[in-house]
Amino acid sequence: MSNNLNTPKTIPEYLDLLRAALKGKDPALVQDALYDAEEYLRAELAEHPEQDEASVLEKVASSCGAPEEVAEIYSEREVAVSEAFRSPRASIQQTQSSAGVASVGVSVNKKPQNPISWFFGVAADPRAYAALFYMLLSLATGIFYFTWAVTGISLSAGFMILIIGIPFTVLFMGSVWALSLVEGRLVETMLGVRMPRRPAYGKREGGFLERIKEILVDPRTWATLLYMLLMLPLGITYFTIAVTALSLSLSLLLAPVTYLTGYAHDITLTFNGMTLADEPLLMIPMFLVGALGIFVTLHVARGIGKLHGMMAKHLLVKIA
Repeated sequence: MSNNLNTPKTIPEYLDLLRAALKGKDPALVQDALYDAEEYLRAELAEHPEQDEASVLEKVASSCGAPEEVAEIYSEREVAVSEAFRSPRASIQQTQSSAGVASVGVSVNKKPQNPISWFFGVAADPRAYAALFYMLLSLATGIFYFTWAVTGISLSAGFMILIIGIPFTVLFMGSVWALSLVEGRLVETMLGVRMPRRPAYGKREGGFLERIKEILVDPRTWATLLYMLLMLPLGITYFTIAVTALSLSLSLLLAPVTYLTGYAHDITLTFNGMTLADEPLLMIPMFLVGALGIFVTLHVARGIGKLHGMMAKHLLVKIA
């Protein structure tokens, strides 16, 4: 427990100490911890109106923990969260590696993965399928985000000459923050990138104009708007890649079915003068190419998912 000399006297001071204790941690973790701590402290302060802020914080620090202790708890819990989002294959490898270290007592050098098992093992990775679904979904989300951002920016600029301009802009910026949380949940669920689960911590001191200024000068507000604008071209690109790769791979993979069912006679695909209907042996290489195309598509989806997750992390998470 902390002594009285080191006990913070105000909520902002407590949050500053908690932020300092979490320095170097994942920004998404820091954002969640600050929001949870602020909500809890303000709830405690509301339940004890007869006590001053310093007394309530001293009681909280002695019963629930000082900022350093709370930071340690969040860090330990984050390890469990990271394990939960780890793919099953990676979790097994991590468990085996840890077991090897414990039994032998020396560090274990990770052996390079067999290229063949790496290539075909993508079929067992649920993140690859989730990333592929995200690519298909990104067209709809990209259109919505882009339309919302452009409409909101245009109306905010147009209403500035009216009395409703400032309230409308504040509501629009608030919706942008809310949509960033929604997108963060999609990114974390489908792409496996740790994203905030709580809104960004904001200072509550000051008047209404101070709050507006904080929103407007917050880099995350404009970074989120940039992300929403980028999602339209990215969504079109992701959707096109996913649909094209899946369509081509599945059409080649199902070539033997078209031949056996007689539909091959309706296909005019030719290769060096040979048609699909007249050369049944073409079915074998087409089937193999189609099967390999499915694995390539999953690898591409997983790679795009990782890159997009990095971009979303950079633009949507407030750096503490």
